[in-house]
Amino acid sequence: MILKKLTEQYKIFEVELSGTAEGNPYQDIWLKALFTNGTDTAEVNGFYCGDGVYKVRFMPGAQGSWTAVTKSNDATLNGVELNCDCTSASEGNHGRVRLLSEVLPKSMSSDESKFHFAYEDKTRFQPFGTTCYAWINQPEEIQEQTLETLKKAPFNKVRMCIFPKYYTYNTTNPECYPFEGNEEDGFDFTRFNPVFWDKLEKRIAQLDELGIEADIILLHPYDKWGFAKMDKGTDLFYLKYAVDRLCHFKNVWWSMANEFDLLPWKSVEDWEMYARVVMGRDSYGHLRSIHNCVTMYDQTRPWITHVSVQRIDVYKTAEMVSEWRALYQKPIVVDECAYEGNINFGWGNISGEEMTRRFWEGCIRGGYLSHGEVYVQHKQIWWAHGGKLHGTCPERIAFLKEIMKDVPADAAPLKLTPENHEANWDVPCLCKEEDNSYFLYYFGFLKPSFRTYELPEGCEFEIELIDTWNMTVKKLPGVYSGSIRVELPEKQYMAIRMKRMK
Repeated sequence: MILKKLTEQYKIFEVELSGTAEGNPYQDIWLKALFTNGTDTAEVNGFYCGDGVYKVRFMPGAQGSWTAVTKSNDATLNGVELNCDCTSASEGNHGRVRLLSEVLPKSMSSDESKFHFAYEDKTRFQPFGTTCYAWINQPEEIQEQTLETLKKAPFNKVRMCIFPKYYTYNTTNPECYPFEGNEEDGFDFTRFNPVFWDKLEKRIAQLDELGIEADIILLHPYDKWGFAKMDKGTDLFYLKYAVDRLCHFKNVWWSMANEFDLLPWKSVEDWEMYARVVMGRDSYGHLRSIHNCVTMYDQTRPWITHVSVQRIDVYKTAEMVSEWRALYQKPIVVDECAYEGNINFGWGNISGEEMTRRFWEGCIRGGYLSHGEVYVQHKQIWWAHGGKLHGTCPERIAFLKEIMKDVPADAAPLKLTPENHEANWDVPCLCKEEDNSYFLYYFGFLKPSFRTYELPEGCEFEIELIDTWNMTVKKLPGVYSGSIRVELPEKQYMAIRMKRMK
């Protein structure tokens, strides 16, 4: 039997096969296919979907004809010929997000490129994330409302759990679970629930249509159903199935855990083994991280592609980006810098002004941040449930996102030297020092009435005053060179952008 399908580059080629439903196919049956286009190869694991249905998926990374022959210990699934005719990617389809240093040719790579991301087609990707831990576990109408909200929001990455979350303000049972069963009757940890996985995949695909990366949290501690305390064998059984099903979506990132250190019964050796399993089952090398609460994981581990970090100080958060970049030499994503809101916990009651300040501070220091919102007066709290946004910072994040698009790709945080230390020791700056063509200073909670600068010799600049809270950009009159004084409005949350005249 030969199965052929036309598939767009970076999209999912999928075929359904009929096999045995006897026994427990989730445990008993294995199914593989090795795809090749004559130059590259990719081995994928098929998976069982219930009712005797099996699926094989493949995400082609290059145009042309890809072929495979299935292998299985079920004779009816063995020896099926597959043909994927891959067409060119459509507009807006950029492929997976990867490390910029992996995407760029070595001749174009720089020391700064290891701190950033790009799509497979080399299009720049700057993550501006948000957190909706349990949005896929809410009623259908709330899930749909979440997607409608995301259509208009600036976020291009969503942190989300597979397992439901049981925690303050989030205590209701979902309609279905990853495993067969329910809280009352118990769960069968040897059988997955196809209804749940189909719904999850539908939501991941919808996020992809919106241009949003799904940062999938594989394990977490906030649980009353037993998912957080599955034994090691069950963890591995679950991780293999999750990766086999989801790795073919180009917009998937893997977060091994949210707050791994709140799962103390899982050792570092366990996490290292789990990471190896995820890498071994993922045919495409999606981005990988592990998130902390108090204790930092060893972020130098080679399997970790980027640092996903929670603030470890009540006050300093985005300021730590500089230190973490120097320490880990990887992209820094502050996935929890505290949340805008008004709950009783310190992690969930900062103001919109402070959330916006942290975003600016982190970006100017060469990192990335994720948003969250926890206003207790609303029935659906965005941080857990999704639904609607009520805070004041999403539109300011959208403004920052546009500002960051304008930053040259090879700009980097200004390195202090004896020559520039006196003028720049107190504020972060993104600049293109190589040719002195771009400088972006952020003053945060400082509010000077003026600022003096010694501009690079022989260069003329235009200067813009940016009000990051009121979202305005004002071009200052004239052309600037040499020793200058810039008058400022004595307000917090201001920035100055300098561009060298051509």
